[in-house]
Amino acid sequence: MVHIAIVGAGNVGREIVEELAAQGKHQITVFSRKAELPEFSNPGIAVKRVDYKNRDELVDSLKGVNTVLSFVSNDPESKTQKALIDACIAAGVRRFAPSEWGQRSDAYLPGQEFKREVHRYLQDINADRQVLEYCLFQPGLFMNYLAYPYKTTRYLHITPLFLSVKEKQAIQVDDGADWLVFTDIQDMAKVVARAIDYQGNWPEIGGMVGSRIKMKDLIKLVEDVLGESLTIHTVKREDLEKGQAHLPWVPPLSHPKIPVEQQEAVARRIFPEFLMAGVRGDIDVEPSWNKIMPDYEFTDIEALLRRALPQKS
Repeated sequence: MVHIAIVGAGNVGREIVEELAAQGKHQITVFSRKAELPEFSNPGIAVKRVDYKNRDELVDSLKGVNTVLSFVSNDPESKTQKALIDACIAAGVRRFAPSEWGQRSDAYLPGQEFKREVHRYLQDINADRQVLEYCLFQPGLFMNYLAYPYKTTRYLHITPLFLSVKEKQAIQVDDGADWLVFTDIQDMAKVVARAIDYQGNWPEIGGMVGSRIKMKDLIKLVEDVLGESLTIHTVKREDLEKGQAHLPWVPPLSHPKIPVEQQEAVARRIFPEFLMAGVRGDIDVEPSWNKIMPDYEFTDIEALLRRALPQKS
């Protein structure tokens, strides 16, 4: 048994916390900076209020902790995660997982710079020797998004990406030959739990692959599962690169922090970046953890969709 500290346990982090707690192997403490602490039904999850700006308090809170998993999302200058890393080193923490949990962090998507900055910081710290073992856990995109609005997660808030099984529409770039990686978030949670027990050194870039598929083949697969065709909208890469792409349709954005009346405008602003990420290969992550754990059977897209979507009789 080791002591695991979880920094930020909402949405993605909550899925990991609950999986670790359900396995019951380790001591789990959730760090929160909020005045109102989150509540968990599992008695094996402790919650501690922490001031990340107070170095001494942070170091003291981390003493005896083996592994820190960070899910910090609002850290534009990376100050919180850098403070965490420094405190981990001072407290003797063995392992640190920065807030990644998506596509490659060198992908130039809006809001990704803080991830690249934290990665550079970790590389600099470990330049001469390993001071803090770390891994960038990268599952690509969560395949749970593909089933929207049908729920396949306990806590992750889902929104459609690239296609909508409800509206029977999809969008692709050129001939749809770009490779995408999707992983079920519950598989990611189980892989992270296994990684805690892994005795070897964590890979620096910890990609994992549930399904690797071209966009055009993803559309065909969804059509097969649905038993009907999708309306396919095609945009040109050259238009995306020039910022001149006309998007006749975008997947409906669903996010609790974005007012409903603003969601389409926000989707039209950010979705071209996701399309470009696909054609650049930013969502095509390496199967690092698949190779380390060859016995683990990941859920594939077809299995998830057939389980989640209503089936025609």
